[in-house]
Amino acid sequence: MSRSTKLPIEHTAMSKTKKMVFLAILVANSLILYIIEGMLPVPFIAPGAKLGLANIITIVSLYLFGLFDTFVVLIVRILLATFFASSPSTLFYSIGGGLLSLFAMHFVKSIGKSNISEVGVSVVGAVFHNIGQMLVASLIVQNIKIMIYLPVLMIAGIGTGVFVGLSAKFVLKHWSKLKGLNFY
Repeated sequence: MSRSTKLPIEHTAMSKTKKMVFLAILVANSLILYIIEGMLPVPFIAPGAKLGLANIITIVSLYLFGLFDTFVVLIVRILLATFFASSPSTLFYSIGGGLLSLFAMHFVKSIGKSNISEVGVSVVGAVFHNIGQMLVASLIVQNIKIMIYLPVLMIAGIGTGVFVGLSAKFVLKHWSKLKGLNFY
């Protein structure tokens, strides 16, 4: 649903309040998933590879609320995650990967319409997240040769992107069962 979707006249300030509260709940859930993921041992061969569980919430938000609201959810989650569960240096990696991933997912979702599923959008997001983080890393160490590690991260990213996409698809499929949470 795009940001340009008009709300019907019968929507009141209460529906805007419900939306804001739900966006806050999405931020909280993504933060919890991020923290839990940090506690899990990751059995990947690639150092630094993660499951990206918080991205389940990003995809759900993108499909339910559009780019602008998802941008806010993502930025608030990254800032809170940096404050609560990681070091300030990870802020740059998270913002670089997260924003490039979000814009790539939005673009693919927009041009793909019904031809690309949540799983495809998620895989694109995982790939671009890795690209964004590696670009930030190459800027920090001032050496583009670090990008040689990108193919290894891409393989891990495709696998985790499928898992995250399937999880988001499951949440979105059962969304209609939640009463009173239809914002558009």
